Amino acid sequence: MNNIKLKRIDSEILKILTTIIFEEANDSLLKQITITECQITNDLSVCKVYFTSLIDKDYKELERDLNDETASYLRSKLAENIDLRNIPELRFKYDESIEYGNNIEKIIKEIHEGE
Repeated sequence: MNNIKLKRIDSEILKILTTIIFEEANDSLLKQITITECQITNDLSVCKVYFTSLIDKDYKELERDLNDETASYLRSKLAENIDLRNIPELRFKYDESIEYGNNIEKIIKEIHEGE
């Protein structure tokens, strides 16, 4: 499928999921996450939803909780708000890029302090 169309669908899903979490969701777990990116597959069957959280909990456990408990709820709400023939399955993945960036920044700071 056209890459531009996929990116447009990604951004639309991100916008809708963020709105659902902010305005409609009552789940305390959902209220404590931030969705950073969505990536839909070429066949539009699966959408990886990347998130970060300030919860002091193992990220694997957070992924499991979100995928088991809230993915179906968010998928049904997404179906009400988006015009797609088939609504993709949502799979939550912890976004490690922020932690990775902070670690790089810390290393650079230590190098500059050592000079």
